Amino acid sequence: MLTFPRWKVIMIALVCLFGIVTALPNFLSENQRDGLPGFMPEQTLSLGLDLQGGVHLLFGAETEDVVAARLANLADQIRDLSREEGRRRDVPRAERATFTGVRVDGQSVSATLRIPELTDRGRELLLPLTQSQVGGTLNAALGGGIQEVTMERDGATFTLTLTEPGIEFQKRDAIARSMQVIRKRVDPAGTKEITLQPQGSDRIILEVPGASDPEEIKRVVGKTAKLSFHDVITGLSASDIQNGRLRPRQKEMPLKDGGTIVINERVIVSGDDLTDAKPSFDQRGQPVVSFTFNLAGSKRFGTHTANNVGRPFAIVLDGVVISAPNIIGPILGGSGMITGSGDIAEVNELATLLKAGALPVKLTVLAERTVGPDLGADNIEAGSTAAMIGFVLVILYMVASYGRFGLAANLALITNLVLITGVLSLFQATLTLPGIAGIVLTIGMAVDANVLIFERIREEQRAGAKPFQAMERGYGQAFSTIMDANITTFIAAAVLYFLGSGPVQGFAVTLGIGILTSMFTAVVLTRYVLSSWLKRARPTTLPI
Repeated sequence: MLTFPRWKVIMIALVCLFGIVTALPNFLSENQRDGLPGFMPEQTLSLGLDLQGGVHLLFGAETEDVVAARLANLADQIRDLSREEGRRRDVPRAERATFTGVRVDGQSVSATLRIPELTDRGRELLLPLTQSQVGGTLNAALGGGIQEVTMERDGATFTLTLTEPGIEFQKRDAIARSMQVIRKRVDPAGTKEITLQPQGSDRIILEVPGASDPEEIKRVVGKTAKLSFHDVITGLSASDIQNGRLRPRQKEMPLKDGGTIVINERVIVSGDDLTDAKPSFDQRGQPVVSFTFNLAGSKRFGTHTANNVGRPFAIVLDGVVISAPNIIGPILGGSGMITGSGDIAEVNELATLLKAGALPVKLTVLAERTVGPDLGADNIEAGSTAAMIGFVLVILYMVASYGRFGLAANLALITNLVLITGVLSLFQATLTLPGIAGIVLTIGMAVDANVLIFERIREEQRAGAKPFQAMERGYGQAFSTIMDANITTFIAAAVLYFLGSGPVQGFAVTLGIGILTSMFTAVVLTRYVLSSWLKRARPTTLPI
């Protein structure tokens, strides 16, 4: 165990060099980091909210709206199938399986055949709607495809029902997509190092280090920014609108500048089809939002505008018609402009919101907390002081108790702190106050392994073993005990990480990294240092 081949020595040197190189940017100024060679890492420790100050927000998500939207979409799909079936010319009218009475009831959608005898054809039309399987993380966790929709028949009425796994997936997927939208809105450049994580199945935690205005963040996040294009229903009298005499799928909507308009609820193109949105100016010099559709959206928008020249269409944003222009000619380029969005600042904000995408669910603020930078500075000072006091006391104790061997352990301890700093910087792990506590705990655990080894060496030397034998047996017999202690602690850290959140995860991260690095420094590095000294000095007794 005291023999180190050349490849092991090289590996030890490379690991130590890795720690120094990755930790170095933390001790340099921003200008010095910018001047580092291209192959050198520039990442520094990312400080958490309790150290840097900032805003903490807890959002609640109304995931039930996602289920309602999925049911409405399923009903629209049935209507589309019925409409396409009714337009067929290759079969007689009496053999076309069309549906009536399509309605949403609870977690199901029901539809009745107009011709009850065509149940086989009706089942054939609706069967593809039940065979789609959802994917993603939940799918993998459940071990395969999730059947989202089931179908039952009662006479000529078919009922399509969302399954519980399908509903659960829709909710979790909505939370995941909401988090992506929030990240793009709050940190579009990706430089603020925000913390964003789910809590349970219907809550989202957002932490923005360095922020001081929670109202601004809530305003940006809270806007749904749901954009859609609809056909405008014309020819309705004022009395029909006032008395609500509207056909199914027709809806009265408010205009941005006052008044109302009736639209077809069926979406021509939605904001999901946008690939880009940016502020610009029209021919009159007024600020507008220029947008571009993807291929599918361009095709649908082009087809609609080509078939409805001279008719108006409505641009709806968050339940308000912001514009209802007439279609002068086919719009085939897949791009357009939204006018009347306000001044330059409002146009910039709208462009950012549209580019980030619409929130799939409505969010409400359940809790908020603002941490000032002064408190963060106090936390850093208190944490640093605690870590330094603990570090110095451990160093003094090891030297006083084990002499030359204690110096080797202290060298390993310093290397261990450098490695922890380097790993945290490289992976941009967020350092919080509990994370500092994890580092302080790691300081004690790092020397604990050396204490076990050194005490075993002492026992072997008292039993009459020669220096080489005492060293060999000390490391060999203590290794299994060290491994058991570190593995059980690492398991506890892993459980804290996967089941905890926020500060608990920060503590678990630093503790887990510290366990891995301390195993290297205590078992490998100190053994190499002491064995190299032993081979050179060849003492008759070990100074321990």
